[in-house]
Amino acid sequence: MLKPQISETREVLTLDGLWGFAVDRGDLHEPWRGALASELEMPVPSSYNDIHVDLGLRDHVGFVWYQRTVRVPRGWRGERILLRFDSATHEAHVYVNDELVGSHVGGYLPFEIDVTDSVTAGQEFRLTVGVQNVLTNITIPPGKVVTGSGGRERQTYLHDFFNYAGIARTVSLFSKPAQSIDDLDVTTAVEGADGRLSYRVSRSGSSEVRIRVLDAQGAVVAEASGEQGNVVIPNVTLWQPGRGYLYEVVAELLESGEVVDQYTLSIGVRTVEVRGTELLINGEPFYFRGFGKHEDNNARGKGHDNALMVHDFSLMSWIGANSFRTSHYPYAEEWLDYADRHGIVVIDETAAVGLNLNIGAGMGIKQTQATFSEETFGSGTQATHAQHIRELVDRDRHHPSVVMWCITNEPSSNEEGAREYFEPLVKLARELDPSRPLTFANLGFATSDTDKIADLFDVICLNRYYGWYEDTGDLAAAEAHLEADLLGWVERFNRPLIMSEYGADTVAGLHSVFDQPWSEDYQVDLLEMYHRVFDRIPALIGEQVWNFADFQTTSAIFRVDGNKKGVFTRDRRPKAAAQALRRRWTAASAE
Repeated sequence: MLKPQISETREVLTLDGLWGFAVDRGDLHEPWRGALASELEMPVPSSYNDIHVDLGLRDHVGFVWYQRTVRVPRGWRGERILLRFDSATHEAHVYVNDELVGSHVGGYLPFEIDVTDSVTAGQEFRLTVGVQNVLTNITIPPGKVVTGSGGRERQTYLHDFFNYAGIARTVSLFSKPAQSIDDLDVTTAVEGADGRLSYRVSRSGSSEVRIRVLDAQGAVVAEASGEQGNVVIPNVTLWQPGRGYLYEVVAELLESGEVVDQYTLSIGVRTVEVRGTELLINGEPFYFRGFGKHEDNNARGKGHDNALMVHDFSLMSWIGANSFRTSHYPYAEEWLDYADRHGIVVIDETAAVGLNLNIGAGMGIKQTQATFSEETFGSGTQATHAQHIRELVDRDRHHPSVVMWCITNEPSSNEEGAREYFEPLVKLARELDPSRPLTFANLGFATSDTDKIADLFDVICLNRYYGWYEDTGDLAAAEAHLEADLLGWVERFNRPLIMSEYGADTVAGLHSVFDQPWSEDYQVDLLEMYHRVFDRIPALIGEQVWNFADFQTTSAIFRVDGNKKGVFTRDRRPKAAAQALRRRWTAASAE
């Protein structure tokens, strides 16, 4: 699926803005027929939960409905006309006038619908979208709806971030010619001083295919013809961390020498490989310095905002970060486009967070069910997970910033059934993209002695909270336990390790001369303790602090207005830890 773009032969109409909005509390009958019976409006893109002052909306379980009218440009006569949703969390049903034209299950990834036969160029149509936020044992991420007193339904889930929902990313209507490029796949390799591109064009019709490769100045550096083939870029300029050099691959369909369709794909030429306990980018060892993040902000929830995105990237640059993980779902593609252009390294993660009933059984409650079974997370969950991996790789395979796929966060990887669940998914991910290493984020319940899946992966990411959830307030004990833990992984698996989560909840402005958890001083001391250990473990190739910024979670007595592990507050003010990280990371980048 190619992202919509404006070219010589294609046009895009963005449908972002204020849409009509209604909450389905079981009282709406076929709301796509006619105008919505509601005076509410909702900005697109945004999560709907925090926009209106309405507790019933914030915690709503089920469908909400969006609606607007759209006028198709009159110049699109004879063109194919498609709708594109960059995401709808977590299930969408799309209606043009009174007709259901398409559906999609799964938030965080795009889908498109051909509406050529349902709309008319130059005329208006009514667009209605039903979006459902329900999580079950076969969704990714999983959850369960429980019925409380009075029959009120409540969504529960096993991940520690708020279940924001709605149309959180761009919606667009776009055109392409009747004879069109349907897909363009490009893989890159480096041979000596040259770059080698292998390409394949999928198209409708039988037009001649022409390929041109342009450098950053727009000069043609390679050409080819045919549906598939190879081209060589002499003296290639590599995409590198900190320097995001991009080429453009221009694919064209020609009839009698005239261009009937054109599509341009930005690519970067670079290599990624794991060798021993190192990850190499262009043959050079790379050390990850950065964060786990969230798409999360006041009012808009997970709604994408370019201004906020660029500000976050600016803060990451200021602090000396060179990478981030898209915890715990694929981010808006604009994040990857920006990272491509600026040489920022990304670990791209699926939404498979919460496949662990041990987490749900925490706080002293005994686990009574196996995590991996047909009654809990079984073949249905696995099939959904596999589809999510397919859609993720399809969307992000051409982004040079993405150097690794993370297919799950904190699964119960020490339980029986874990290997049977994950081994086919690892095989699938390798078949879809053999060019990138694979990883997963391990939770400490699964130790180096008991984990059943780590050997399937190229790099092992570890989420650890010594000094916070364990050894709380005792950093000396935490340091000893952390080092012993890491050495156990080195000894058993001899793979590169990344500390993909570590940190402490911190209330901005709280200070103490003692090792006082929740204080800014304790957060700094804890991070510095971890860094001492990291510097003693050569196989540790990265540190990604949890979290970049405070974020919203579900209501719980151990979360006061969300998770406070950010080194920035939710409105992006630095805590003392941000300054401490800046000193460490800027010094490292200067070496």
